Amino acid sequence: MRAERRKKKKTWLRWVTGLLVVLFAGAGIFAYSIYHHVKQTANQMHENVNWKSEKRKENVSFERKTPISILLIGVDERKGDRGRADTLIVMTVNPNKQSIDMVSVPRDTRTEIVGKGTEDKINHSYAFGGVEMTMATVEHFLDIPIDYYIKVNMESFRDIVDAVGGVTVNNPFAFTYEGTHFPKGEITLNGDEALKYSRMRKEDPRGDFGRQDRQKQIIQAIIEKGASFSSLANYSDVLAAIGKNVKTNLTFEEMKEIQANYKDARKHIKQLHITGQGTKINGIYYLLVPESERLAISNELKEHLELKATAVK
Repeated sequence: MRAERRKKKKTWLRWVTGLLVVLFAGAGIFAYSIYHHVKQTANQMHENVNWKSEKRKENVSFERKTPISILLIGVDERKGDRGRADTLIVMTVNPNKQSIDMVSVPRDTRTEIVGKGTEDKINHSYAFGGVEMTMATVEHFLDIPIDYYIKVNMESFRDIVDAVGGVTVNNPFAFTYEGTHFPKGEITLNGDEALKYSRMRKEDPRGDFGRQDRQKQIIQAIIEKGASFSSLANYSDVLAAIGKNVKTNLTFEEMKEIQANYKDARKHIKQLHITGQGTKINGIYYLLVPESERLAISNELKEHLELKATAVK
């Protein structure tokens, strides 16, 4: 029942660092000559949401290096359907400790949906109330302030992968999904193949955790390919794909402040996992997270955010 709380993975360091670099406009490949293209993309990514954390007592100050939290939302949006949050990752960034803590919240976690008045799967919060309800629900579940969000449309894997000319990943086991076979070992994927590769879940012995790992593989591969000089000629296509498929409440100025004042936090990445007991309620599968597990994760994140922990009863 206990989570793996202190397992460091270099792969996390690479993809999270790259994600921050790309989204916060700090990459060296973005030379001054394309600065305005990056700014334009950042402005396109920005969207105003009706959100203010109820658990943030004092305003965030980038200059004073206030530890912050960012909710990464991976959404499977299709035509005519708002979709659901397939991936929820909370990232706490502490520049004073020069570290980042990350926790993946399983999509089937049963919890109170804030603003709905019911208990349901945590990922349903996005279908019910979009980004605001998702942020409120995750904030309530973890009992920490959620300051910002970055939403990635999982369909964007196709556009971005094609924009960088395809990606190479190491597939841990062979499987077939939606008519495409993925052999074990190193494979190169185009946009459509990468999207399928990242979506398969039922044939994975680790279920949703396995799918999340494949999604992170694709993200890491995109970053590594996008950061190479071979992709510079396609930077406009890459920026167009990011601008169209990534949304955040961070402004361009805030992105620059984070890149300038928080970049040392990328030196140490710690991955946290939430585990629980799977069960069916009224024929629907849920993951029930024990209160002791939820509280332990919450307190670890609070400590990293330099907030007061909740006493264990």
